[in-house]
Amino acid sequence: MPLPKPPTKRADMLTADAYTSQAKAARPAIAKTPGAKLTKAAVTPATNPMLELVRSPVPIVPASPASSAVSAVTPVAKLADVAAPTTPPKRRTQPTVADKAGADAPRATSAPSASAKPAAGSSTRRRRRVSDGPAKLFVLDTNVLLHDPMSLFRFDEHDVFLPMITLEELDGHKKGMTEVARNARQVSRDLDGLAADMNNRQQIDPASGIALAKTGHTEAAGKLYFQTSGMDFELPMGLPPGKADNQILGVVQALRKAHPEREVVLVSKDINMRIKARALGLPAEDYFNDKTLDDGDLLYTGVLPLPADFWERHAKGMESWQQGGITYYRVSGPMVPALMVNQFIYLESPGATPWYGKVAEITGKTAVLRTLKDFAHQKHAVWGVTARNREQNFALNLLMDPDCDFVTLTGSAGTGKTLMTLAAALSQVLDERRYTEIIVTRVTVPVGEDIGFLPGTEEEKMSPWMGALDDNLEVLARGDTSAGEWGRAATNELVRSKIKIKSMNFMRGRTFLNKFLIIDEAQNLTPKQMKTLITRAGPGTKIICLGNLAQIDTPYLTEGSSGLTFAVDKFKGWPHSGHVTLARGERSRLADFASEVL
Repeated sequence: MPLPKPPTKRADMLTADAYTSQAKAARPAIAKTPGAKLTKAAVTPATNPMLELVRSPVPIVPASPASSAVSAVTPVAKLADVAAPTTPPKRRTQPTVADKAGADAPRATSAPSASAKPAAGSSTRRRRRVSDGPAKLFVLDTNVLLHDPMSLFRFDEHDVFLPMITLEELDGHKKGMTEVARNARQVSRDLDGLAADMNNRQQIDPASGIALAKTGHTEAAGKLYFQTSGMDFELPMGLPPGKADNQILGVVQALRKAHPEREVVLVSKDINMRIKARALGLPAEDYFNDKTLDDGDLLYTGVLPLPADFWERHAKGMESWQQGGITYYRVSGPMVPALMVNQFIYLESPGATPWYGKVAEITGKTAVLRTLKDFAHQKHAVWGVTARNREQNFALNLLMDPDCDFVTLTGSAGTGKTLMTLAAALSQVLDERRYTEIIVTRVTVPVGEDIGFLPGTEEEKMSPWMGALDDNLEVLARGDTSAGEWGRAATNELVRSKIKIKSMNFMRGRTFLNKFLIIDEAQNLTPKQMKTLITRAGPGTKIICLGNLAQIDTPYLTEGSSGLTFAVDKFKGWPHSGHVTLARGERSRLADFASEVL
């Protein structure tokens, strides 16, 4: 369907008849009371239908019964100081006023009683608690603070309690240059800022607590409590009281006895400690704020199948055109709100030619779809590699797109993540000269026992971790049979000269210009490490993150808290990023069967 023709003349002003034919605003409903004297603004309709009357932000002094019959909305705090009259006055209504705070607000408002809640725009309105009843009291284990130094401010309106043994363990972990030591020092600085200006009354009365929002974290509405005295608790004989975990369990037990009206919960990343707490009848929870998703199956896949009647339901007003050999469709319909930019869509039905496309743009209630390049055909092969299934075709479209700066590929072993990425990198570096070189890095987390220190330079130390890179280079070099042995050797030397292997330990402060950066085994990265690597990108740099969320080797990381999950969830819908979850393995029939049954 061709695009509609552009207008031949400029737009003109509306005529007087067209303006007067518009529907006028309805007259405001006025609740008239016998003997009530209405103001002029209340009975005179507005001449402009777009004007709205707004309540004055200045509080109005409540009128006495003998004064004007028009009553104002009085704050609750002021009502407490007004003596109740001996004879209740007659109920009087306020003129109807259009409130900008919400169109569904009641049109007539009466003066509230002493027990009424303040108005929505009242300055005396207090922060509404998310949960009913008293706020919970969360006792934090040391590993929660070491895992997330900002966890003190992640509990909304609830209070936080720190046992003294937790502060002692923090002091023991603050030395060194590891991530744990940096987190311990950050927590100590936050605690010092919270307790810096405690007055004498708070030092005498520790039960008053410290407001967590005093250092600028307005999302934390609770208080922080320190353990300043010993607590009497009784633990089973099998739990020695000298161990730090058992002392924290004792503190939780004592707090539950001291505050039976409040819910006291232990928060710990240690599974065994949570098991011991529940065995003693104490409530314990994991720290969930670091998890992007509760279930890995809810992760954005980047692929959406279309229903069989998609074109019939979205054919009304559809436009199509061709540009640069690509067909575009502008559609509007019920599925547009569910689409995301750079999301791949496909329509496969028996007996019909399959259609594959990508969401190029979303504007309001319309979406622009575009067809894809078929990398399954040999004429579109990338460095000799062709797509063997639907998801690989989607992935190659992302890898070869110069407008896509950040790509994430997930999938099980043997789905072709590294091979396709390396083929796309060599094609764009050596053939198209779009990037200057390829940089490969990965997390050095061993699967088994560590083999100790490795000799040599940075690349020599990283070479044992890059076995997957060498294997894929061998596959790519074997495909060229026309050059002969000397030609293949020269090609291998050229390819090796364009690939740099870097360690993540030296990424801080670097900026990569016009580089093709490959982050392998990205599922072992924390969200903070992922942010450190992605922010290294300079102008013209493309970053590819590869990983399998089923093979996480880093302790304390799960599918929901992995840095790869974090990046996929945060970048979805951005016009210059894309994600594809590869489903089918193409390594061998043995590897495919093993990934299913083992």
